[in-house]
Amino acid sequence: MTHEAMILVEAGNGFLDSDLVKLDPRDLVPRVLKRVPAERRVIVDRSVAADVDELQSRAALLAQTPAKLYVLAPRARTHAEAVAVVTALHRLQRRDVLMFAEGAIGMWTRVVAPLLGAPVVFAAIGGDVADDGVPTVEQLEVDYGLPRLRAARELFGIAGDPVYSSLSPRLHNAAFRALDRPALYVPFHVPHFAEFWSSVVESGALEAVGLPIGALCVVSPHKQIALKATGSRTSIVQRAQSTNFFVREGGEWTADTTDPAGIIVALRERGVDPAGHKAAVVGCGGSGRAVAAALQQAGADVTLVNRGFDRGSLAVHLLRLPFMPLAGFPAERFSLVVNATPCGRNGECPFALERLREDAVVVDLVYGNAPTPLVEHTRANGRIAVDGKDILITQAMSQFRLMTGQEMPDEVVFQVLGRTRASAAPVEAQA
Repeated sequence: MTHEAMILVEAGNGFLDSDLVKLDPRDLVPRVLKRVPAERRVIVDRSVAADVDELQSRAALLAQTPAKLYVLAPRARTHAEAVAVVTALHRLQRRDVLMFAEGAIGMWTRVVAPLLGAPVVFAAIGGDVADDGVPTVEQLEVDYGLPRLRAARELFGIAGDPVYSSLSPRLHNAAFRALDRPALYVPFHVPHFAEFWSSVVESGALEAVGLPIGALCVVSPHKQIALKATGSRTSIVQRAQSTNFFVREGGEWTADTTDPAGIIVALRERGVDPAGHKAAVVGCGGSGRAVAAALQQAGADVTLVNRGFDRGSLAVHLLRLPFMPLAGFPAERFSLVVNATPCGRNGECPFALERLREDAVVVDLVYGNAPTPLVEHTRANGRIAVDGKDILITQAMSQFRLMTGQEMPDEVVFQVLGRTRASAAPVEAQA
Protein backbone atom coordinates (compact mmCIF):
# COMPACT_ATOMS: atom_id res chain seq x y z
CA MET A 1 0.00 0.00 0.00
CA THR A 2 1.19 3.51 -0.80
CA HIS A 3 0.04 6.99 0.16
CA GLU A 4 -0.23 9.54 -2.64
CA ALA A 5 0.86 13.05 -1.62
CA MET A 6 1.38 15.94 -4.00
CA ILE A 7 4.51 18.02 -3.36
CA LEU A 8 3.51 21.67 -3.22
CA VAL A 9 6.07 24.51 -3.37
CA GLU A 10 5.15 27.88 -1.91
CA ALA A 11 6.29 30.91 -3.89
CA GLY A 12 5.51 34.29 -2.38
CA ASN A 13 1.77 34.55 -1.89
CA GLY A 14 0.94 31.54 -4.04
CA PHE A 15 2.20 28.17 -5.23
CA LEU A 16 4.70 27.35 -7.94
CA ASP A 17 3.36 25.60 -11.06
CA SER A 18 -0.15 25.34 -9.68
CA ASP A 19 -3.55 26.83 -10.36
CA LEU A 20 -4.30 26.66 -6.64
CA VAL A 21 -4.78 29.92 -4.76
CA LYS A 22 -3.46 30.33 -1.23
CA LEU A 23 -5.84 32.10 1.14
CA ASP A 24 -5.24 33.36 4.65
CA PRO A 25 -8.14 33.14 7.15
CA ARG A 26 -8.42 36.93 6.80
CA ASP A 27 -9.17 36.43 3.10
CA LEU A 28 -12.32 34.45 3.80
CA VAL A 29 -14.66 37.31 2.98
CA PRO A 30 -17.38 37.37 0.27
CA ARG A 31 -15.42 39.69 -2.03
CA VAL A 32 -12.43 37.31 -2.24
CA LEU A 33 -14.35 34.05 -2.16
CA LYS A 34 -16.48 35.24 -5.05
CA ARG A 35 -13.35 35.53 -7.23
CA VAL A 36 -11.78 32.17 -6.26
CA PRO A 37 -13.73 28.96 -6.95
CA ALA A 38 -13.85 26.46 -4.08
CA GLU A 39 -11.88 23.84 -6.06
CA ARG A 40 -8.91 26.26 -6.31
CA ARG A 41 -8.81 27.41 -2.68
CA VAL A 42 -6.06 26.36 -0.28
CA ILE A 43 -6.75 27.91 3.11
CA VAL A 44 -3.52 28.19 5.13
CA ASP A 45 -3.59 29.02 8.85
CA ARG A 46 -0.24 29.46 10.59
CA SER A 47 -1.55 31.35 13.59
CA VAL A 48 -3.20 28.38 15.30
CA ALA A 49 -1.64 27.05 18.52
CA ALA A 50 0.14 23.69 18.54
CA ASP A 51 -2.52 22.13 20.74
CA VAL A 52 -4.58 19.06 19.84
CA ASP A 53 -7.98 20.49 20.79
CA GLU A 54 -7.26 23.89 19.27
CA LEU A 55 -6.10 22.33 15.98
CA GLN A 56 -9.22 20.19 15.69
CA SER A 57 -11.47 23.11 16.56
CA ARG A 58 -9.77 25.41 14.04
CA ALA A 59 -9.95 22.77 11.31
CA ALA A 60 -13.70 22.44 11.86
CA LEU A 61 -14.09 26.22 11.70
CA LEU A 62 -12.10 26.55 8.46
CA ALA A 63 -14.02 23.67 6.90
CA GLN A 64 -17.16 25.82 7.03
CA THR A 65 -15.70 27.56 3.98
CA PRO A 66 -15.58 25.15 1.00
CA ALA A 67 -12.01 24.63 -0.26
CA LYS A 68 -9.74 22.13 -2.00
CA LEU A 69 -7.37 21.92 0.97
CA TYR A 70 -7.07 23.19 4.54
CA VAL A 71 -3.57 23.66 5.95
CA LEU A 72 -2.84 24.19 9.64
CA ALA A 73 0.83 24.80 10.32
CA PRO A 74 1.69 26.08 13.81
CA ARG A 75 5.31 26.69 14.71
CA ALA A 76 6.72 24.03 17.06
CA ARG A 77 9.09 25.28 19.73
CA THR A 78 9.24 21.87 21.42
CA HIS A 79 8.79 18.27 20.37
CA ALA A 80 5.68 18.10 22.55
CA GLU A 81 4.10 20.68 20.22
CA ALA A 82 5.23 18.76 17.13
CA VAL A 83 3.66 15.58 18.53
CA ALA A 84 0.43 17.48 19.21
CA VAL A 85 0.17 18.36 15.50
CA VAL A 86 0.62 14.73 14.45
CA THR A 87 -1.91 13.58 17.05
CA ALA A 88 -4.52 16.09 15.88
CA LEU A 89 -4.07 15.09 12.22
CA HIS A 90 -4.47 11.42 13.09
CA ARG A 91 -7.66 12.05 15.04
CA LEU A 92 -9.19 14.20 12.33
CA GLN A 93 -9.06 11.52 9.59
CA ARG A 94 -9.76 13.89 6.69
CA ARG A 95 -8.19 13.72 3.23
CA ASP A 96 -8.66 17.44 2.63
CA VAL A 97 -6.63 18.57 5.69
CA LEU A 98 -2.87 18.92 6.03
CA MET A 99 -1.28 19.57 9.42
CA PHE A 100 2.43 19.89 10.07
CA ALA A 101 4.67 21.78 12.50
CA GLU A 102 6.79 24.58 11.10
CA GLY A 103 10.33 25.17 12.27
CA ALA A 104 13.41 22.96 12.45
CA ILE A 105 11.90 20.78 15.18
CA GLY A 106 8.84 20.04 13.05
CA MET A 107 10.44 18.82 9.81
CA TRP A 108 9.64 15.15 10.54
CA THR A 109 5.94 15.98 10.89
CA ARG A 110 5.85 17.05 7.22
CA VAL A 111 7.16 13.64 6.17
CA VAL A 112 4.82 11.50 8.29
CA ALA A 113 1.70 13.60 7.52
CA PRO A 114 0.86 11.64 4.31
CA LEU A 115 0.89 8.42 6.36
CA LEU A 116 -1.92 9.94 8.43
CA GLY A 117 -4.05 11.02 5.48
CA ALA A 118 -2.61 14.37 4.40
CA PRO A 119 -2.76 14.72 0.57
CA VAL A 120 0.04 17.30 0.22
CA VAL A 121 3.59 17.99 1.46
CA PHE A 122 4.99 21.52 1.39
CA ALA A 123 8.58 21.83 0.14
CA ALA A 124 11.28 24.20 -1.06
CA ILE A 125 13.22 24.20 -4.33
CA GLY A 126 16.93 23.39 -4.45
CA GLY A 127 19.68 23.59 -1.85
CA ASP A 128 19.77 21.81 1.50
CA VAL A 129 17.13 21.70 4.19
CA ALA A 130 16.91 25.22 5.50
CA ASP A 131 17.50 25.99 9.16
CA ASP A 132 13.74 26.35 9.40
CA GLY A 133 13.26 22.67 8.54
CA VAL A 134 11.68 22.99 5.10
CA PRO A 135 12.62 19.92 3.01
CA THR A 136 13.50 20.30 -0.63
CA VAL A 137 11.58 18.66 -3.45
CA GLU A 138 14.64 16.50 -4.19
CA GLN A 139 14.83 15.28 -0.59
CA LEU A 140 11.17 14.35 -0.49
CA GLU A 141 11.54 12.39 -3.72
CA VAL A 142 14.94 10.74 -3.12
CA ASP A 143 15.00 10.28 0.66
CA TYR A 144 11.34 9.33 1.17
CA GLY A 145 10.01 8.19 -2.20
CA LEU A 146 7.33 10.88 -2.52
CA PRO A 147 4.94 11.56 -4.14
CA ARG A 148 4.18 7.83 -3.55
CA LEU A 149 5.05 7.26 0.11
CA ARG A 150 4.92 3.61 1.08
CA ALA A 151 2.79 2.62 4.05
CA ALA A 152 4.66 2.32 7.35
CA ARG A 153 3.89 0.47 10.54
CA GLU A 154 7.09 1.41 12.36
CA LEU A 155 9.30 4.46 12.63
CA PHE A 156 13.07 4.79 12.97
CA GLY A 157 15.17 7.92 13.07
CA ILE A 158 18.31 9.89 13.78
CA ALA A 159 18.37 12.46 16.60
CA GLY A 160 20.92 15.25 16.81
CA ASP A 161 21.78 18.88 16.24
CA PRO A 162 22.71 19.39 13.44
CA VAL A 163 21.06 16.44 11.69
CA TYR A 164 19.69 17.49 8.30
CA SER A 165 22.92 16.82 6.38
CA SER A 166 22.81 13.14 7.37
CA LEU A 167 22.54 10.56 4.59
CA SER A 168 21.01 8.01 6.96
CA PRO A 169 17.36 8.67 5.97
CA ARG A 170 18.27 8.19 2.30
CA LEU A 171 20.13 4.94 2.98
CA HIS A 172 17.63 3.33 5.32
CA ASN A 173 14.50 4.33 3.40
CA ALA A 174 16.03 3.00 0.18
CA ALA A 175 16.70 -0.28 1.98
CA PHE A 176 13.14 -0.42 3.32
CA ARG A 177 11.83 0.06 -0.22
CA ALA A 178 14.18 -2.59 -1.63
CA LEU A 179 13.01 -5.11 0.97
CA ASP A 180 9.38 -4.00 0.77
CA ARG A 181 9.40 -3.34 4.52
CA PRO A 182 6.62 -1.01 5.78
CA ALA A 183 8.86 1.35 7.72
CA LEU A 184 10.04 4.97 7.59
CA TYR A 185 13.28 6.61 8.78
CA VAL A 186 13.19 10.33 9.62
CA PRO A 187 15.55 12.98 11.02
CA PHE A 188 14.74 14.55 14.39
CA HIS A 189 16.27 17.97 15.04
CA VAL A 190 16.91 17.74 18.79
CA PRO A 191 18.22 20.78 20.68
CA HIS A 192 17.32 19.21 24.08
CA PHE A 193 17.47 15.43 24.31
CA ALA A 194 15.50 15.01 27.55
CA GLU A 195 12.50 16.91 26.17
CA PHE A 196 12.64 14.96 22.92
CA TRP A 197 12.84 11.61 24.72
CA SER A 198 9.93 12.32 27.05
CA SER A 199 7.69 13.87 24.35
CA VAL A 200 8.39 11.62 21.38
CA VAL A 201 9.62 8.31 22.80
CA GLU A 202 8.31 7.82 26.34
CA SER A 203 4.94 9.50 25.82
CA GLY A 204 3.66 6.71 23.58
CA ALA A 205 2.09 9.34 21.30
CA LEU A 206 3.54 7.89 18.12
CA GLU A 207 2.42 4.37 19.07
CA ALA A 208 -1.06 5.85 19.42
CA VAL A 209 -1.04 7.02 15.79
CA GLY A 210 0.28 3.67 14.54
CA LEU A 211 3.94 4.65 14.17
CA PRO A 212 5.90 3.13 17.08
CA ILE A 213 9.60 3.98 17.23
CA GLY A 214 11.76 0.85 17.07
CA ALA A 215 15.27 2.33 17.19
CA LEU A 216 17.11 5.65 17.17
CA CYS A 217 20.56 6.70 16.00
CA VAL A 218 21.91 9.38 18.36
CA VAL A 219 24.52 11.84 17.11
CA SER A 220 26.29 14.97 18.34
CA PRO A 221 25.92 16.61 20.81
CA HIS A 222 23.85 13.99 22.65
CA LYS A 223 26.04 10.87 22.71
CA GLN A 224 26.79 11.23 26.42
CA ILE A 225 23.70 12.93 27.83
CA ALA A 226 21.41 10.45 26.04
CA LEU A 227 22.64 7.73 28.42
CA LYS A 228 20.38 9.18 31.10
CA ALA A 229 17.40 7.86 29.13
CA THR A 230 18.05 4.21 30.01
CA GLY A 231 19.98 2.10 32.47
CA SER A 232 20.45 -0.73 29.99
CA ARG A 233 23.67 -0.35 28.01
CA THR A 234 26.38 -2.46 26.40
CA SER A 235 29.77 -2.87 28.07
CA ILE A 236 31.64 -0.62 25.64
CA VAL A 237 28.97 2.08 26.03
CA GLN A 238 29.37 1.84 29.79
CA ARG A 239 33.13 2.16 29.53
CA ALA A 240 33.22 5.04 27.05
CA GLN A 241 30.08 6.75 28.41
CA SER A 242 28.96 7.29 24.84
CA THR A 243 26.13 5.89 22.75
CA ASN A 244 25.06 6.43 19.16
CA PHE A 245 22.25 3.91 18.92
CA PHE A 246 19.17 3.03 20.96
CA VAL A 247 17.25 -0.13 20.17
CA ARG A 248 14.02 -1.30 21.78
CA GLU A 249 13.24 -4.89 22.58
CA GLY A 250 9.80 -5.28 24.05
CA GLY A 251 9.36 -2.27 26.29
CA GLU A 252 13.04 -1.79 27.19
CA TRP A 253 15.55 0.48 25.47
CA THR A 254 19.23 -0.44 25.32
CA ALA A 255 22.02 2.04 24.62
CA ASP A 256 24.49 0.59 22.12
CA THR A 257 27.17 2.03 19.83
CA THR A 258 28.18 1.25 16.26
CA ASP A 259 31.04 3.78 16.24
CA PRO A 260 33.72 1.19 17.14
CA ALA A 261 32.52 -1.51 14.75
CA GLY A 262 32.44 0.99 11.92
CA ILE A 263 36.16 1.64 12.21
CA ILE A 264 37.34 -1.89 13.03
CA VAL A 265 35.40 -3.44 10.13
CA ALA A 266 36.48 -0.74 7.66
CA LEU A 267 40.16 -1.18 8.62
CA ARG A 268 40.10 -4.96 8.39
CA GLU A 269 38.39 -4.82 5.00
CA ARG A 270 41.45 -2.89 3.82
CA GLY A 271 43.86 -5.44 5.25
CA VAL A 272 44.70 -3.33 8.31
CA ASP A 273 44.73 -5.14 11.66
CA PRO A 274 44.72 -2.56 14.49
CA ALA A 275 46.69 -4.96 16.71
CA GLY A 276 50.22 -3.70 17.21
CA HIS A 277 49.57 -0.25 15.71
CA LYS A 278 50.55 2.82 17.65
CA ALA A 279 47.31 4.74 17.29
CA ALA A 280 46.27 8.31 18.02
CA VAL A 281 42.61 9.23 18.37
CA VAL A 282 42.20 12.97 17.86
CA GLY A 283 39.05 14.14 19.61
CA CYS A 284 37.80 12.95 22.99
CA GLY A 285 34.07 13.42 22.49
CA GLY A 286 31.62 10.53 22.49
CA SER A 287 32.74 9.07 19.15
CA GLY A 288 36.41 9.46 19.97
CA ARG A 289 36.07 7.69 23.33
CA ALA A 290 34.14 4.77 21.81
CA VAL A 291 36.65 4.41 18.97
CA ALA A 292 39.62 4.58 21.35
CA ALA A 293 38.12 1.87 23.55
CA ALA A 294 37.49 -0.37 20.54
CA LEU A 295 41.00 0.11 19.12
CA GLN A 296 42.55 -0.75 22.46
CA GLN A 297 40.31 -3.82 22.68
CA ALA A 298 41.52 -4.81 19.19
CA GLY A 299 45.16 -4.68 20.37
CA ALA A 300 46.28 -1.17 19.38
CA ASP A 301 48.49 1.01 21.58
CA VAL A 302 46.18 4.02 21.86
CA THR A 303 46.89 7.64 22.81
CA LEU A 304 44.12 10.21 23.26
CA VAL A 305 44.57 13.66 21.72
CA ASN A 306 42.34 16.69 22.31
CA ARG A 307 42.42 20.46 22.05
CA GLY A 308 40.87 21.10 25.47
CA PHE A 309 41.97 19.31 28.61
CA ASP A 310 38.54 19.15 30.29
CA ARG A 311 37.09 16.69 27.78
CA GLY A 312 40.47 14.98 27.50
CA SER A 313 40.63 14.42 31.26
CA LEU A 314 37.17 12.80 31.21
CA ALA A 315 38.34 10.39 28.49
CA VAL A 316 41.51 9.59 30.43
CA HIS A 317 39.46 8.95 33.57
CA LEU A 318 37.06 6.62 31.77
CA LEU A 319 39.48 4.76 29.52
CA ARG A 320 42.75 4.88 31.48
CA LEU A 321 44.70 5.74 28.33
CA PRO A 322 47.60 8.20 27.85
CA PHE A 323 46.76 11.73 26.71
CA MET A 324 48.52 14.54 24.88
CA PRO A 325 47.29 18.02 23.87
CA LEU A 326 46.51 18.74 20.22
CA ALA A 327 48.85 21.73 20.14
CA GLY A 328 52.07 20.45 18.58
CA PHE A 329 50.61 16.96 18.10
CA PRO A 330 53.51 14.74 16.88
CA ALA A 331 51.62 12.81 14.20
CA GLU A 332 54.87 11.25 12.97
CA ARG A 333 54.95 9.01 16.06
CA PHE A 334 51.79 7.13 15.08
CA SER A 335 51.10 4.52 12.41
CA LEU A 336 47.31 4.87 12.75
CA VAL A 337 45.62 8.27 13.14
CA VAL A 338 41.88 8.75 13.66
CA ASN A 339 40.20 12.14 13.33
CA ALA A 340 37.15 12.07 15.62
CA THR A 341 36.63 15.85 15.57
CA PRO A 342 34.32 17.87 13.29
CA CYS A 343 37.37 19.46 11.64
CA GLY A 344 37.27 18.79 7.92
CA ARG A 345 33.71 19.83 7.10
CA ASN A 346 34.87 23.29 6.13
CA GLY A 347 38.19 22.43 4.53
CA GLU A 348 40.34 22.54 7.66
CA CYS A 349 42.50 19.90 9.35
CA PRO A 350 43.01 19.39 13.11
CA PHE A 351 46.79 19.03 12.82
CA ALA A 352 49.71 19.66 10.44
CA LEU A 353 49.41 17.20 7.55
CA GLU A 354 53.11 17.25 6.74
CA ARG A 355 53.83 15.58 10.08
CA LEU A 356 52.07 12.34 9.11
CA ARG A 357 54.29 9.29 8.65
CA GLU A 358 54.72 8.02 5.10
CA ASP A 359 53.17 4.69 6.04
CA ALA A 360 50.43 6.05 8.31
CA VAL A 361 46.89 4.73 7.96
CA VAL A 362 44.27 7.47 8.40
CA VAL A 363 40.62 7.31 9.46
CA ASP A 364 38.47 10.45 9.23
CA LEU A 365 34.95 10.26 10.66
CA VAL A 366 33.87 13.42 8.82
CA TYR A 367 32.02 13.07 5.53
CA GLY A 368 30.69 15.55 3.02
CA ASN A 369 30.35 16.08 -0.70
CA ALA A 370 34.12 15.90 -1.18
CA PRO A 371 37.01 14.19 0.66
CA THR A 372 38.41 16.12 3.62
CA PRO A 373 41.94 17.60 3.36
CA LEU A 374 43.21 14.82 5.64
CA VAL A 375 41.80 12.05 3.43
CA GLU A 376 42.81 13.79 0.19
CA HIS A 377 46.40 14.31 1.42
CA THR A 378 46.72 10.69 2.57
CA ARG A 379 45.38 9.19 -0.65
CA ALA A 380 47.47 11.51 -2.79
CA ASN A 381 50.56 9.98 -1.17
CA GLY A 382 49.42 6.43 -1.90
CA ARG A 383 48.41 5.58 1.66
CA ILE A 384 45.26 3.96 3.03
CA ALA A 385 42.56 6.41 4.10
CA VAL A 386 39.16 5.45 5.46
CA ASP A 387 36.75 8.34 5.08
CA GLY A 388 33.47 9.21 6.76
CA LYS A 389 31.35 7.62 4.06
CA ASP A 390 33.25 4.34 4.46
CA ILE A 391 32.41 4.45 8.18
CA LEU A 392 28.83 5.42 7.37
CA ILE A 393 28.46 2.28 5.24
CA THR A 394 29.55 -0.10 8.00
CA GLN A 395 27.57 1.76 10.66
CA ALA A 396 24.42 1.96 8.56
CA MET A 397 24.59 -1.75 7.76
CA SER A 398 25.17 -2.60 11.41
CA GLN A 399 22.33 -0.36 12.59
CA PHE A 400 19.97 -1.70 9.93
CA ARG A 401 20.70 -5.24 11.13
CA LEU A 402 20.05 -4.24 14.76
CA MET A 403 16.85 -2.40 13.78
CA THR A 404 15.30 -5.01 11.55
CA GLY A 405 17.14 -8.32 11.85
CA GLN A 406 17.74 -8.07 8.09
CA GLU A 407 20.79 -7.19 6.00
CA MET A 408 20.88 -3.90 4.11
CA PRO A 409 21.18 -4.83 0.41
CA ASP A 410 24.59 -3.97 -1.08
CA GLU A 411 22.92 -2.45 -4.13
CA VAL A 412 21.27 0.16 -1.90
CA VAL A 413 24.65 1.39 -0.66
CA PHE A 414 25.94 1.57 -4.22
CA GLN A 415 22.82 3.39 -5.38
CA VAL A 416 22.98 6.01 -2.61
CA LEU A 417 26.73 6.42 -2.08
CA GLY A 418 28.12 5.08 -5.34
CA ARG A 419 30.10 2.30 -3.66
CA THR A 420 29.82 -0.88 -1.61
CA ARG A 421 31.88 -2.14 1.27
CA ALA A 422 33.33 -4.92 -0.86
CA SER A 423 34.35 -2.64 -3.73
CA ALA A 424 35.54 0.28 -1.62
CA ALA A 425 38.37 -1.52 0.16
CA PRO A 426 40.71 -2.29 -2.76
CA VAL A 427 40.04 1.09 -4.34
CA GLU A 428 41.11 2.92 -1.19
CA ALA A 429 44.12 0.67 -0.59
CA GLN A 430 45.48 1.34 -4.05
CA ALA A 431 44.77 5.10 -4.09
